[in-house]
Amino acid sequence: MKSEKSLPLLLRLLPLLLHFFSCSSEDGRNSIVFATLGRTQYAFDIYTVHIPTVSLLSQSTPSNELLLTDGESVNYNGYFPDDPSSLLSLLSSPHPNVNQAVVYVTERNGSSNIYLDAHLHQNRPSESEEKGRRAALAEVPYRVQIPLLQSQSNDVRFSMKDRPSISGDHLIYVSTHEKAELPRKSWAAVYSSDLRTGGTQRLTPYGIADFSPAVSPSGEWTAVASAGERGWEGEIEDLKTDVYVFRTRDGSERVKIVDHGGWPTWADDRTLYFHRESDDGWWSIYKAVLPRRSLRRVDSVVVERVTPPGFHAFTPTAARNGKFILIATRRPTSEFRHIELFDLANKVFVEITRPISPNTHHFNPFISPDSTRIGYHRCRGGSNRSPLLLENLQNPLPGVSLFRIDGNFPSFSPNGDRIAYVSFPGLSVVNSDGSDKREIFSGAAFATAWDWKRKGVIYTSHGPKFASESTEVDVISINLEEKAENGQSFSSYSYKKLTTGGENNAFPSPSPDGKWVVFRSGRSGHKNLYIMDAIEGEKASIRRLTDGPWTDTMCNWSPDGEWIAFSSDRHNPGGDSFAIYFIRPDGSGLKRVVHSADGGRTNHPWFSPDSKSLTFTSDYAGVSAEPIANPHHYQPYGDIFIVRSDGSGIQRLTHNSYEDGTPTWGPTFIRPVDVVEGPPGGSKCKFDDCYWLAIKKRDGVSVASNPTCGSP
Repeated sequence: MKSEKSLPLLLRLLPLLLHFFSCSSEDGRNSIVFATLGRTQYAFDIYTVHIPTVSLLSQSTPSNELLLTDGESVNYNGYFPDDPSSLLSLLSSPHPNVNQAVVYVTERNGSSNIYLDAHLHQNRPSESEEKGRRAALAEVPYRVQIPLLQSQSNDVRFSMKDRPSISGDHLIYVSTHEKAELPRKSWAAVYSSDLRTGGTQRLTPYGIADFSPAVSPSGEWTAVASAGERGWEGEIEDLKTDVYVFRTRDGSERVKIVDHGGWPTWADDRTLYFHRESDDGWWSIYKAVLPRRSLRRVDSVVVERVTPPGFHAFTPTAARNGKFILIATRRPTSEFRHIELFDLANKVFVEITRPISPNTHHFNPFISPDSTRIGYHRCRGGSNRSPLLLENLQNPLPGVSLFRIDGNFPSFSPNGDRIAYVSFPGLSVVNSDGSDKREIFSGAAFATAWDWKRKGVIYTSHGPKFASESTEVDVISINLEEKAENGQSFSSYSYKKLTTGGENNAFPSPSPDGKWVVFRSGRSGHKNLYIMDAIEGEKASIRRLTDGPWTDTMCNWSPDGEWIAFSSDRHNPGGDSFAIYFIRPDGSGLKRVVHSADGGRTNHPWFSPDSKSLTFTSDYAGVSAEPIANPHHYQPYGDIFIVRSDGSGIQRLTHNSYEDGTPTWGPTFIRPVDVVEGPPGGSKCKFDDCYWLAIKKRDGVSVASNPTCGSP
């Protein structure tokens, strides 16, 4: 028991302890929380299986798979180095007893990096052999782990999206850390980093985006899928890239060798395989043979189709012995993508992953230099680790913490102590430290916002998302009441319908004085903005704020009450392009603030606590990787940005190949550490393959299918 004399000291220390865990925006520190479609369910790891000699392929089944990576965060796009012992000697102390090693992209510690994992034989090195090892090197029994890129202090310099390669003493990889010159142009470029010195050279010309690099067996050449000078034009399926080749040492002698191709892989220094969507609708593997003499034009390259129609085949990798290729497939007989081996001489397909794990997606195969082991990544499924509710990400903003939430449409309470979010369906509330999670509404909901004056009141949209103007969606207010009875605290919830008619009334945002709510409605036949009474809804008072044959949506009222930000296609009605506009609550001062170029999408604006900046999601930075190499995303290009309220000073906060969206900016500074919830275990693999790889039957024949999606 504490003495009475110690109590004043504890009381004096209490504010300091509270400040350690959370800081208000009064000291300039706060937090941005956003959602990522499907990200918390990926849980990818790298696996490998051993294959028999090529002469026995048609009669063999692959052996059991072996897990190569450690279950930390998300690990994907692996590469087997030619000489792992020499690579380890280059990076740390010699390890002559390396069993196998893999280089891969990983998302841990709040940012992306490329790691080397080396599995050692049991006769581990002596203590003297361990001296001089890098301070950053981490070790578990019989495993050595080394991050291959070092961030520059607070600058989140590297952001990997694509498969890495090792060429001599250099790491070849894709990063998006350099801004493109124009909006809606991809920042993806190929770089070479010296593993001894850390010196980095850009191999992709400025103004051009390169994806999916592959280094030739000799190391002389690198092939990429490139948009060239055409750039990215909004494609979300086939990027319509071409295959270019250049010198690995410096990016020189760059030349296009294939029109329309992606994900190149070398069998030898004259033979490449790649994928493309064929004229018959099937993704297929093609072979390109380069001329023996100097390469000057595309028509000097011989191209032939390798895989037949009737199924999708993509992301190939070629064995250096020239006898087979590995591919990912989507066949009519399976709803999952699997890895298969194609024997080039006998024209025989051998299933690799379906006999082992038939109901799991497998991605982006790669092969060992001796052609005896196959690698790929897949979701690891059940885990002993707790799922993250709030995952911290490094970002370039001083005093602002950045978190990905395991949910959608988050919003902070006025004092920042709680966060509301939806899970499709259901709306939950959680403390900003991740504790006391409660579902307070079980119906279909989206777009949350807290009342500024009435404690515990949350506004949301009740009904289906991505729906037409006439769909039944209404704005409701949920009253969260905290009560105490017989020494115990509990909560009760009630809700009130604020709109009538159900003509797609959504995206409510209250005024700071607590009197009004702005929302969008399709009641006129077009989605425009309206303002209604915050307590009794439109039956008490409503007025129209915008009017026109376009879509005004995703509105947010500034904390100082001066402006309402919203997304609109009014610059090109019906053109599926959105920009951010400001309008005053009295309908004056309309202006466009952020526009990511013609055809671009800039959505979900949210003001900073001081009203001087906005966070939003946008395709401003284009797409970061070939979409087919990733899981399903309707929009594989969304990243989180901030901008000043006058439209200047755009900064990119997230760099990934996912769909980031629905950001909120709250007054609380959440400590930049991961916040976890729930018991461990359970499946984390409830995601779909790319929806445009669906296969349907027509007159008994399998055909490719390309369904379309809804709009906001």
